[in-house]
Amino acid sequence: MNALDLDTVLLSQDRDCLEILDQTLLPGTVRVLHLSKLEDIWEAIRTLRVRGAPAIGVCAAYALALEASRSRAEDAECFLRDLRTAKDYLATSRPTAVNLFWALERMERTARENARLPIPELKERLFAEAHRIREEDVQISRNIGRIGLGLLHHGDGILTHCNAGTLATAKYGTATAPIYLALEQGWQDLRVYCDETRPLLQGARLTAFEMQAAGVDTILLCDNMASLLMKRGKVNIIFVGCDRVARNGDAANKIGTSGVAILARHYGIPFYVCAPSSTIDMSIADGDGIPIEERAAEEVTEMWYKERMAPEGVKVFNPAFDVTDHSLITGIITEKGLCRAPYEDAFRSLGIE
Repeated sequence: MNALDLDTVLLSQDRDCLEILDQTLLPGTVRVLHLSKLEDIWEAIRTLRVRGAPAIGVCAAYALALEASRSRAEDAECFLRDLRTAKDYLATSRPTAVNLFWALERMERTARENARLPIPELKERLFAEAHRIREEDVQISRNIGRIGLGLLHHGDGILTHCNAGTLATAKYGTATAPIYLALEQGWQDLRVYCDETRPLLQGARLTAFEMQAAGVDTILLCDNMASLLMKRGKVNIIFVGCDRVARNGDAANKIGTSGVAILARHYGIPFYVCAPSSTIDMSIADGDGIPIEERAAEEVTEMWYKERMAPEGVKVFNPAFDVTDHSLITGIITEKGLCRAPYEDAFRSLGIE
């Protein structure tokens, strides 16, 4: 099964629910959830049934359009109030991924700009905008992939962390997009090293599944094995995804990413962050301003074993993300171009404000 054939989020044909690939069950089980209630979609985002910043944004856009379609408001003021209530609720599902808030704001802005239309037509505009967000995401990933491909050489060993693949987007992914485009051009000699990504194993369960299914030479490693791998000269380049980039180029990604960047600097390996421009939050000066989600202790103490693997009552530190300092990043690949330090100037030169 090629992961590119799997859709992370779709609106059902009769537009009465969202069809979400349950990523908590991969790679063993491929199951599509049919969710119609806003509360169930919120839960799917919160529990990582749908995950990855771009995919979360697409999911939120569709969810808001779906909820708006059920509004019984007869005037624009009431309609917008109902929409804002749903938007504010969805925004509480996950705090770090800025695409969630970007997509919700874009949907609300579409509603406000078309508020003079009859309510039925306004509802159609929201569905159209959600579709547009999804279609744009596919093209954004391809553009990131095209730029990233220009940094690769035949025979390269590529390390990635977590999952920034097609499962995290509408298609192609961000960090994996250069690999998918290389395959489309007939490259058969790349190697991809997948950090397992504790504690939820997105690298093991998702990226390794994607890459192996695509026919790539795929090697899985525990997170604490990356240093030895780099020392032995197996890694030529590192691509990672991102959930939010601050104005100065500090980048929040899955926990463990900053450690990979520090190792890369030590061993002289280029380290690239692959991020849609919508992930760049110019309102935040640096990484200290990025909210870091902390998750349940059970993800660390007992999630993957039949018996508890830590003593009862032990305190747990379980942040979902860390922030990689901009000084450790070789470049940030957006769909608009490759940015290098100083990042704020680079972002503004691409029209990112």
